[in-house]
Amino acid sequence: MLKITLPDGSVREFPSGVTGMEIAKSISEGLARNALSIEVNGEIRDLSRTITTDASIKIFTWNDAGGKYAFWHSSAHLFAEALEALYPGVKFGIGPPIDNGFYYDVDLGDRELGEEGLQAIEKKMAELAKVASPFLRKDVTKQEALEYFTAKGDPYKLELINDLQDGTITFYQQGNFTDLCRGPHLPNTGFIKAIKLLNVAGAYWRGNEKNKMLTRIYGITFPKAKELEEYLHLLEEAKKRDHRKLGKELELFAFSEKVGMGLPLWLPKGAALRERLEQFMRRAQVKAGYDPVVTPHIGGKSLYVTSGHYEKYGKDSFQPIATPDVGEEFLLKPMNCPHHCEIYKVRPRSYRELPVRLAEFGTVYRYEQSGELHGLTRVRGFTQDDAHIFCRPDQVKDEFKKVIDLVLHVFTALGFENYTAQVSLRDPNDKKKYIGADELWDRAEREIQEAADEKGLKTVAVQGEAAFYGPKLDFMVKDALGRSWQLGTIQVDYNLPNRFELEYIGADNQRHRPVMIHRAPFGSLERFVAVLIEHCAGNFPLWLAPEQLAILPISEKFNDYAREVLSELKLKDVRGFVDDRDEKIGRKIRDAEVSKTPYMLIVGEKEAGAKQVSVRKHGQGDLGTLSLGDFIEKITADAAMPI
Repeated sequence: MLKITLPDGSVREFPSGVTGMEIAKSISEGLARNALSIEVNGEIRDLSRTITTDASIKIFTWNDAGGKYAFWHSSAHLFAEALEALYPGVKFGIGPPIDNGFYYDVDLGDRELGEEGLQAIEKKMAELAKVASPFLRKDVTKQEALEYFTAKGDPYKLELINDLQDGTITFYQQGNFTDLCRGPHLPNTGFIKAIKLLNVAGAYWRGNEKNKMLTRIYGITFPKAKELEEYLHLLEEAKKRDHRKLGKELELFAFSEKVGMGLPLWLPKGAALRERLEQFMRRAQVKAGYDPVVTPHIGGKSLYVTSGHYEKYGKDSFQPIATPDVGEEFLLKPMNCPHHCEIYKVRPRSYRELPVRLAEFGTVYRYEQSGELHGLTRVRGFTQDDAHIFCRPDQVKDEFKKVIDLVLHVFTALGFENYTAQVSLRDPNDKKKYIGADELWDRAEREIQEAADEKGLKTVAVQGEAAFYGPKLDFMVKDALGRSWQLGTIQVDYNLPNRFELEYIGADNQRHRPVMIHRAPFGSLERFVAVLIEHCAGNFPLWLAPEQLAILPISEKFNDYAREVLSELKLKDVRGFVDDRDEKIGRKIRDAEVSKTPYMLIVGEKEAGAKQVSVRKHGQGDLGTLSLGDFIEKITADAAMPI
């Protein structure tokens, strides 16, 4: 008999060879009907696979990420079966599940896939799903796998098989389709009720631009038609909120081919928005005891060799800049932390002056592949609200908790209320990706989890997401559409202080190593602004709006009074403009609404004579007439920057 530990900690006994589905049925018929996959000792599996050792298990339904993973993985196979039925001879690359749905890279030969073709595939997928074909797993030898895909004439699968070890290869079959796959999958295709193929793109085989360009088809499926309808509605809303679209319409930022791909140009309104975010963070940092610093955009290559950034990222970064001096090379700054280590070292430090908190809005550069660039969310040059805290080991947890408070202050001020704290750990099976001793990593990971627990944060632990020099706490924020974004990060680092030989003199008059805490509540201003635009659909909080109001004179006779109003508002640091175009007032109001200007002040003969303003609010309409003094008092109170 096996001891099976359930998520609530209870232990049940089952005979060896029990399946996940049998365990689900033993718990309840309802769970068995809705079960999609099972996690056995951390590995997601099919419900039909047998369990032969004592194990901790979790049974996943559609409400769990593990359930969606199996659902969309199986949907990719269903798509492939339908595609092969309609396009005989098609060759298949890879078809993984992704955060929302799945994709499959395929080689259609000289055939093209248009909208009608996608609709035909959707129809075929629905037809095949109704058959409720089971997903059958089969262990095969490497030779058997090679023979099968050689006969099928699929060079992409053969290449994948050649990279695999004999004894680790499995096939999955459903209906008339067989694929190289390690799983997991649904019990059968009948769970898939609603299907939509979303778009077609190009993708180089295995991400290498030297390889052939394949056709990548994205799709998504659901167990209920209503859920698909809701998702498609959210997609339409997301298109309206796309920060690239709104950034252009609101004149916030632009890109230029001559300047270079992935290098944003901040226009006046965008620069004003960005400046307000910086002011907000600077004010918060001063209160929290940070000292501002400024470092260059480049550094000597040896700086990044010492830090380890050159070894880890050098091949994927901008290439070294050679100077006229023989052997002298510089790099565009990929991170700010090596520069801050050098600032720490400018003079001896005592334990009494720790922690030292150094903060900088530092611009860094990474050579992202052109196909991965996306608006402001993936760029080649971006500014981090970076800071590094150098502290004693006994100060780490308290300093970490103070940074958590700062991150949550940012989220509250900007309306991000739904978030999860992700404890990002190193991959225990691939420690070569990281630097530093095991005991230092174990200590840092423990301190992060304890600090998060003491602050009452809801956390999830994810292996393989740590920085190369230390584990971190990443804040995964859901926006107004329910999409998850990584915003804000805090990292504990015992390794860079060793590499830079950082020291302080302790109370024992001996030399000691400080610990570094890396933190960036915004992450990068570019990415943060992109997420903020989409979260609030361009309707920024009043304190942050680049232009807080538009003054709309009814005719040119009242332009002088409009400018007088603007002058008085500017004395109170209210940002706005006078729309003195020769247009009717209705057109001016519509344009101000489209530009999402928070307030509109309409002035005519009555307002000018009584020193008043007629007030409209974006999205709400007429608020009535106020004296200029009363309106100034109202807007200055409403527009105050959060403390």
